[in-house]
Amino acid sequence: MSEVNESSSSWREGTGSVVGDTEIRYNSRYSAVGGGYGGGPAGADVKGKDGENWKFHAVEFAKGFAEMSVEFGKGVRDVLKQSVIREDSILVRKVGPLCCKVCRRLSFLNEYLPEDRDPAHAWSVIFFVLFLASAVLIASNDNIYPTTSVKKVCIHPPSASRILLPDGRHLAYQQQGVPAELARFSMIAPHSFVSSRLAGIPGIMTSLLQEYGIRLVTYDLPGFGESDPHPSRNLESSAMDMLHLSYAVNVTDKFWVVGFSDGCMHAWAALRYIPDRIAGAVMVAPMVNPYEPRMTKEEKSKMWKKWTTKKKNMYILARKFPRLLPYFYRRSFLSGVHCQIETRLALSLGIRDKALLEHPLFEKFWQRDVEESVRQKNAKPFVEEAVLQVSNWGFSPADLKVQRKRPGKGIMHWIKSLFGQTEEILTGFLGQIHVWQGMEDMVVPPSTSDFLQRVLPDAMVHRLLYEGHFTYFYFCDECHRHIISTVFGNPQGPLTPEPEPDQSPIQNDDGETQDTILGDVATDEENVSSVVNPDKEDYID
Repeated sequence: MSEVNESSSSWREGTGSVVGDTEIRYNSRYSAVGGGYGGGPAGADVKGKDGENWKFHAVEFAKGFAEMSVEFGKGVRDVLKQSVIREDSILVRKVGPLCCKVCRRLSFLNEYLPEDRDPAHAWSVIFFVLFLASAVLIASNDNIYPTTSVKKVCIHPPSASRILLPDGRHLAYQQQGVPAELARFSMIAPHSFVSSRLAGIPGIMTSLLQEYGIRLVTYDLPGFGESDPHPSRNLESSAMDMLHLSYAVNVTDKFWVVGFSDGCMHAWAALRYIPDRIAGAVMVAPMVNPYEPRMTKEEKSKMWKKWTTKKKNMYILARKFPRLLPYFYRRSFLSGVHCQIETRLALSLGIRDKALLEHPLFEKFWQRDVEESVRQKNAKPFVEEAVLQVSNWGFSPADLKVQRKRPGKGIMHWIKSLFGQTEEILTGFLGQIHVWQGMEDMVVPPSTSDFLQRVLPDAMVHRLLYEGHFTYFYFCDECHRHIISTVFGNPQGPLTPEPEPDQSPIQNDDGETQDTILGDVATDEENVSSVVNPDKEDYID
């Protein structure tokens, strides 16, 4: 057997010398598993060599790519030197003197470089390293300064009371303060943009409302909160909704309307279309139409100057291209996540407003109010509200000015003035209008109050030093008391319920019930008549 093995090995060596060594060795043992020659260990060797070959090819490809990149860079450098970086090129003539000046200023730093290094090459490497380090620091900024977690909008279960309007829509509302039968004063408050019935007068104390006997009713505008949308709403329909709401919640007397910021637009509409039902108006940072034709150029310029560029663009889009607004709204307050109010509404705020917005109480209230406002996830009501702000209102705040009605022209009016006494008729809103305006308000600039003071001389404008847009209306007990006391005077408490008349039968001293004969009992009117007309005789038909 040894001779046979030696002969076979010598045969392989001879064959290899003729054909060439292929580095492939066959095992003489038959592998039952593989179905042929070569067992498990030999297969593992082949797989290991395949992995090494793949790594070898990847490394060689990377080296080749790097060499090609270097050559490409050198070619680009040569092209730039031959075409751009020449003494007669425009770039060198314009930038060259400046670069030489900068190099002369930095020449003292060359002393710290090695003697065998070219300063131009060395400084280029230094600047490249600085740029790379800055990029790494900016990229890792999230690890250095941890970001706040994004809070998603949560839709809460329905909780509002609703009324059915004559056109079949439902209007959601909320009540605060004393009950209807004990209310000395009634106040109805429409909300502002991206808000809801939950706003009202933010943070007002129930004890303050009870002290003055106030009933505060807030409601969701059509399409906001739990109110049904209106197919074609305008400011007149908004005033009609307020009127129907007042009757539905048993407000029989005149009521006060409360407006804040953009919500004042609906308060102005109530003063214009239902003045007989309004006792007065409370306006805090009142918004007017930025395209109001009766505003002077100076007043418009002061108003637009205070706004951010994004806010100006949103007003222009609402007036010219309202169909583009849903795209921006779905990326902001309809995106499903919470964010800062100044970011959502593109507001420019003062120092005091920013400090208030950072307070946890305000943040919690704002997030809950926004969640209720976007409950229906429909952009159409917000687009309608934005368009109403900048479109033709159908009236101007100047139309609310109290003035004598001019007598009509013509011969008939002249004849009536000769034979009859003409009554003097006053037009405009005859109730009280109180305006509170912060002098540091950058959302509704103080120039707005100047315009209102000019066109409504009877309105009481209260200018507030050092107050911003939110600071006087949100979570300020002292401010709320000042507003209520200015409007209603001293607190008188709620109304005292009238005692119910005693319907029990009258009993005699002996305990027997006395029969009451209605015909023998004189009423108060008969007693008064007998005193006024004592000679008048009674008669029976």
